[in-house]
Amino acid sequence: MATRPIEIGPAGIRTARNIERLRLARGLSQQQLAERCTALGRPLTNTALSRTERGRRRCDVDDLVTIATALGAPPAALLPSWTAHGVASPSTARTLNRIQGALLG
Repeated sequence: MATRPIEIGPAGIRTARNIERLRLARGLSQQQLAERCTALGRPLTNTALSRTERGRRRCDVDDLVTIATALGAPPAALLPSWTAHGVASPSTARTLNRIQGALLG
């Protein structure tokens, strides 16, 4: 029996977009970011990074932390903002983001 690949959900897609957005804001190519990740001890090819940014490859926690570090950002900067049922007041969103930041360093 063949196993079905786990689909990447909305949070994964938003994270992928955030990785690309921040990479471009830093003026880095995918190759440069992949090299930084490899230098940090987490080998990552530019093909793997490209697939991650396009939502074709899952980004596990170790990849997320390494990519964030290579971009000079906290891991929480790559994750989508939390909202309650899709809509949150600005103060609720700030509180949830502070919790998220505290949990993820």
